[in-house]
Amino acid sequence: MVERVALAIRDLAVQFESEQGVVRALDGVSFDLHAGRTLGIVGESGCGKSVTARSILRLVDRPGRITAGRMLLDPGAEGEVDLAALDPESRRMRGVRGGRIGLIFQEPMTALSVHYTIGNQIIEAVRQHADCSAAEARNRAVDLLRDVGIPRPETRLRAYPFELSGGLRQRVGIAMALAGDPDIVIADEPTTALDVTTQAQILDLLRRLQAEKQIALMLITHDMGVIAEMADEVAVMYLGRIVEFAPVADVFSAPRHPYARALLRAVPSILAAPRQRLSTIGGAVPHPGSRPSGCPFHPRCAEIIGDICRQQIPAPVEPGRAGASCFLTEPGRERAA
Repeated sequence: MVERVALAIRDLAVQFESEQGVVRALDGVSFDLHAGRTLGIVGESGCGKSVTARSILRLVDRPGRITAGRMLLDPGAEGEVDLAALDPESRRMRGVRGGRIGLIFQEPMTALSVHYTIGNQIIEAVRQHADCSAAEARNRAVDLLRDVGIPRPETRLRAYPFELSGGLRQRVGIAMALAGDPDIVIADEPTTALDVTTQAQILDLLRRLQAEKQIALMLITHDMGVIAEMADEVAVMYLGRIVEFAPVADVFSAPRHPYARALLRAVPSILAAPRQRLSTIGGAVPHPGSRPSGCPFHPRCAEIIGDICRQQIPAPVEPGRAGASCFLTEPGRERAA
């Protein structure tokens, strides 16, 4: 049984205009996010992962703007909404932001305001999306802290963020993301700056909450280990484009795009010989304002075919179907490879 599509992104393009020129941060991103499932979005820094998340919630800072595409909430349903067509400051968009879609910010040490207690911040988020009294909102805040595994939640409501460890702050961030009882949660690098034990606890928490509430989870990370543990499907991003989309087992067993293969080769292995050097990807992600011609990955690709990669852009991955945006995956070449 295929779960319903909670969010459909189609041909999303985001640009930042400056005196130096136009920067295409996203260049035709398309994917589906299914209810009750986890979509992992992976890639190096600068590939457009966080811009995608902020675009969905209409939080792209100026001079950035969405220049093309649709972001359909509940596609095909009677209440379908195109988020790209809404005013970012409108009442309807504010209702979606934090209500229908929750966001777990990347950095737990700075995501919370140092001027207000934990309780003030969660209660404000609750009352923003629910018609309830202050006492009811406080009780909801206590329940949220208990759900995310924070001990003595009644006492913690009076704590300030600087009184909590990084792991507890991240749990508070998850509680705030769930305050509006969302259908979709976007987790932007939720384990950044946390030790490995706390990372495991946070991932277990996200998995449990998703199973209990049937949340559609969009998990943004550069950690392939997190992807292997958490994701159902994987979208590999490079320079503002999705270059491969597939079920997680397929990405790890038979990645189709050279960039996905290079990312996997760079993952440390316990089976490697002692003192063996890690595999690296030569070069760096180009600046979005100076994109190479042809395939965006060709200057770093170890499997480049020739002029076709330097001069032509591969067809994008079709939304909802496994595939790769690479000339190597064309039927004749794929068999030859």
